[in-house]
Amino acid sequence: MNNNTMTPAVSVRAVRKSFGEGEAAIEVLRGVDFEAIQGKLTFLVGPSGCGKTTLISVIAGLLDKNAGQVELFGQDLEALTPRQRILFRRQNLGFVYQQFNLLPALTAAENAAVPLLAAGMPRREAVDRSKALLVKLGLENRLDALPAKLSGGQQQRVTLARALVHEPRLIVCDEPTASLDHASGEAVMQLLAENAVHPERAVIVVTHDNRVFHYADAIAHMDDGQIVKTESGRKSDNFLPHRAKVLV
Repeated sequence: MNNNTMTPAVSVRAVRKSFGEGEAAIEVLRGVDFEAIQGKLTFLVGPSGCGKTTLISVIAGLLDKNAGQVELFGQDLEALTPRQRILFRRQNLGFVYQQFNLLPALTAAENAAVPLLAAGMPRREAVDRSKALLVKLGLENRLDALPAKLSGGQQQRVTLARALVHEPRLIVCDEPTASLDHASGEAVMQLLAENAVHPERAVIVVTHDNRVFHYADAIAHMDDGQIVKTESGRKSDNFLPHRAKVLV
C-alpha cells in the first residue's frame, strides 16, 4: 500500500468567503470542509455559481478567506509573506485552464516552458525540458508551432505540459472539458490521469461534466457554498489499467 494513500495535499476546514461589505455582502463559501489526497484525482463538482472557482482560488492563495483554515502540504499560505506565497505557488501549483491562455507569440515549447522561465531557469534548459515533456505528450512534430497553428487538442496538451513542467505537487484543472465534445473530453481526462496523477501529487478537477465522473478517485459535491457530499469515484474497469502509466 502506498504510504501517501490517505495523506491530504489540501485540507480545508470551515472556510468562509464573502464579497462586499455590510448589508451588501454576499457569502460565497459558507463553512466549507474539503480534502484532496496525494496520489488521487479529486473532482469538485456542482452547478454554476455554487462557489467552486472561489474555493480553488482560496486554496491556491489567490483569494484570502474570511474565516477557517486552509493548508497545502501542511502549509498555511496566509502565514507566509506575499513574496513567500508567490514562491510557494510557483513551486507547488500547476493550473490547467478551460481557456488555454497560451501566449500567441511563443512556440508550443516556449509556452510550456513559461513556469521554468519565471523561476529563473536558463532559457535553453527550460525549453529543452519542456520539449522533452511535449514529446511524451505526442507533440514531437509541433514543438516550434505557434498556438494559432495548433488544433484545440494540441493546445490542451501544451497547457497540460505547462502545468506539469515544473513538477508541482498540486494540479488544479478548472472545467477542462466544458467546451469539448464527449470524445475530446475523454481524451483530455485520459491525458490528465496518465500524466498528472502521481503518488507525490494531488489533482483537483473542477467540473460539472458528469460524462467524465468515472475518472475520479473521489467526488466532492458542492452546492450553495458548501460541500454537501463526498463519495468515492466510479472509475470504469477499462480505465483502471491506464492509471499505472505515469509519464511525469
